[in-house]
Amino acid sequence: SSSMRTTTPMTSRNMSALNETRSLIAGALDQCSPLTLTSLTGVRHKSQGPSVEKCGQMRFITAEAKASAGRLEGKLREKTLTLDTLNPQVKAVEYAVRGPIVIKAGEIERYLEEGGTKPFSEVIKANIGDAHAMGQQPITFLRQVVALCTFPELMDSPSFPEDAKWRARRILQGCGGHSLGSYSASPGVECIRKDIAAYIEQRDEGVPSDWENIYLTTGASDGIMTILRLLVSGKDSSRTGVMIPIPQYPLYSAAISEMDAVQVNYYLDEDNCWALDINELYRAYQAAKLHCQPRVICIINPGNPTGQVQSKKCIEEVLHFAYEENLFVMSDEVYQDNVYTPDCQFHSFKKVLYEMGPEYFNSVELASFHSTSKGYTGECGFRGGYMEVINMDPEVKAQMVKLLSVRLCPPLAGQAAMDVIVNPPQPDEHSYKQFRQEKSSVLGALADKAKLTEQILNAVPGIKCNPVQGAMYAFPRIFIPPKAVEEAKALGMQPDMFYCLRLLEETGICVVPGSGFGQKDGTYHFRMTILPSIEKLKVLLGKVRDFHIRFLKEYSALE
Repeated sequence: SSSMRTTTPMTSRNMSALNETRSLIAGALDQCSPLTLTSLTGVRHKSQGPSVEKCGQMRFITAEAKASAGRLEGKLREKTLTLDTLNPQVKAVEYAVRGPIVIKAGEIERYLEEGGTKPFSEVIKANIGDAHAMGQQPITFLRQVVALCTFPELMDSPSFPEDAKWRARRILQGCGGHSLGSYSASPGVECIRKDIAAYIEQRDEGVPSDWENIYLTTGASDGIMTILRLLVSGKDSSRTGVMIPIPQYPLYSAAISEMDAVQVNYYLDEDNCWALDINELYRAYQAAKLHCQPRVICIINPGNPTGQVQSKKCIEEVLHFAYEENLFVMSDEVYQDNVYTPDCQFHSFKKVLYEMGPEYFNSVELASFHSTSKGYTGECGFRGGYMEVINMDPEVKAQMVKLLSVRLCPPLAGQAAMDVIVNPPQPDEHSYKQFRQEKSSVLGALADKAKLTEQILNAVPGIKCNPVQGAMYAFPRIFIPPKAVEEAKALGMQPDMFYCLRLLEETGICVVPGSGFGQKDGTYHFRMTILPSIEKLKVLLGKVRDFHIRFLKEYSALE
């Protein structure tokens, strides 16, 4: 009340502060008049003009006007992030599978959709291993389980078999709130990790697998990047060297560039069906030691883009080499179900390591990777995968778990899809017959297409294609005449890029130049997937044959 108030004498210091306050208020009034002092207390009368909110809007508009004036005077604020300030490691990254050829293919597709005309009516994208985009149908049982997990009300539907419902209930019981919309633990849902360990033990005929060494990932790529992040360190001559096969899947070279590690190439033997030569490993390793510290070797088996399946003897030699040189082994095994040649067999690196004895099995550090994206399911969009990591130092493992926790967890729908792959219907279950038929149909068709691709390409003058033993790709070697090589260099591009661009523009076929995967100097290749339907694949291969013959005639006599 007024009787309780005390009056403070007005000192020169108080007067100065009051004048400062008045100046600030006057500035606000200049920006938004008419406005009375009482309106600043929140009490506004109709005669007082715009509110404080309106005043703020007017100040914002004034700021826009000033910026506009600045632009007119050539004083626009510079961008903080430009190509000059961009992380140089990002600029160094290249990913040929979705590179310039694919961008050009997209432009042509849009041109055709808008009514443009070309010598062809459609673009056939044979650049990437995207099975469903190429027309492959989903495995029914996998989609049933994921659907039930996503919308549990379907449990009441008689349209879904009990074996699918049982799996879905079990997965949901392992999820927070019994919902696929929850986060899981960073390494993944526990029951799914246990199912993966059981699958590995069965696949490897009894070799033990500890579920706590299993980590669910967002596709295999996520796991590969995680392990590489742990391994890359050092500067100058102590920088981590990463040994990768050439040709290789561009994820590896891209990751190495991004992390500023050193890429150590070892070349596969094209004349011996892209086999891995142990002498080439030693050559690459010794040469690399002069400028970096090789710490890890990466193997892709079956091979991408080369389609070879490594023999057990070859794997033993690689593991012995890693043991001797104290290298971490990364085994990319996402195509383990994709083996087509009758005399080839998939051998997991872990199983071979176990059979080499305790001295090897208890010491060599090994990370193996698998995915929902390949195999017979082709479920790329779920981004499901896992890695099994053995013999990792416990303190490092704790650091890895910390790193995994930063990204919270892989998508739970992808984890559920991965569970179905490792825990499919069994012979005594209702869904087994349909599942077996669908799986056999997909793998049988891929085997037929692998053989067809090899046969047609090898009948073309100037093309040589090794047998497609596994995976989803052919990587034929193509002869490019010297005149075409000169023209490509004059245009500032690799000769096989020039070839593939011409192929795209004249036929509508999109493949990836071999230079995007790496190849020996003086050799040229392209990678194409064998995933299109058999009818479309025949059309594709026929167009490649006709184009290549025209290309040779254009640039040289057909010899």
